[in-house]
Amino acid sequence: MHIGLIGLGKMGFNMRARLRQGGIEVTGYDRNPEVADVASVDDLLASLPERKIIWIMVPAGPVTDAVVSELAGKLQRGDLVVDGGNTRFSDDIRHGNDLAKSGVRFVDCGVSGGVWGLENGYGLMAGGADSDIEDLLPVFDALRPEGERSESFVHVGDIGAGHYAKMVHNGIEYGIMQAYAEGYELLAAKDIIRDVPGTFGAWQKGTVIRSWLLDLLVKALHEDPQLSKVAGYVEDSGEGRWTVEEAIANAVPAPAITASVFARFASRQDDAPAMKMVAALRNQFGGHAVRQPGE
Repeated sequence: MHIGLIGLGKMGFNMRARLRQGGIEVTGYDRNPEVADVASVDDLLASLPERKIIWIMVPAGPVTDAVVSELAGKLQRGDLVVDGGNTRFSDDIRHGNDLAKSGVRFVDCGVSGGVWGLENGYGLMAGGADSDIEDLLPVFDALRPEGERSESFVHVGDIGAGHYAKMVHNGIEYGIMQAYAEGYELLAAKDIIRDVPGTFGAWQKGTVIRSWLLDLLVKALHEDPQLSKVAGYVEDSGEGRWTVEEAIANAVPAPAITASVFARFASRQDDAPAMKMVAALRNQFGGHAVRQPGE
């Protein structure tokens, strides 16, 4: 199987490598010529066989819109576009409708795994037609971790469902990180606690709050015990906001996720220890940049 991949940033670059390790032939295009296999989208399309499959890994919003629009004018009936970025589910539906006008198929796929996905594999949440998902199973299987497919891949539903599931996933992620971070600040504030990193380390096995995020928290504290290299300023990618908006639209109470989004807003006004930990965790699992103190 031979696919095209547009977008070779932190995620796309590693995904190309994992796909190749899994036996998938990949031709990648990026505006950065140092990482691209070809010089243009036209060259990318020319390198692929009939019934082309193009996987997009570019920033959500106008950039994704532009790529989908360009592909709509260049692909043929029966070709397949997969958006693996963090696009809003409502945009997926629009993109699917636009591509369908020329007979081009579309699948949206939420991808989780961050910068560790090359080594560990990616969790995948796909939306689209049954036949299109079936065609992509070799790609999904190459990207996901070894083991039962149902433990790391789900065909959630129709177009938009994959990114909706990923949106909720990221909303939950916001809440979990905020809870760990608040616990960190509370431990650090109490004078009878002499070993904060060791406390979190002791929670990694056997406790009910053990998780990969906890492992990354411990890693962050070992690298910088006082988080002196991290400013307590935390960005939000948009998916937390979208999750809260959907909770309101569907009258679903989501107080923990909502509070975690508001806490990120607060971080931009106050260099709080809890928000330093959230910033450090985002850097650990996703390679997201952190601000240095004073920036």
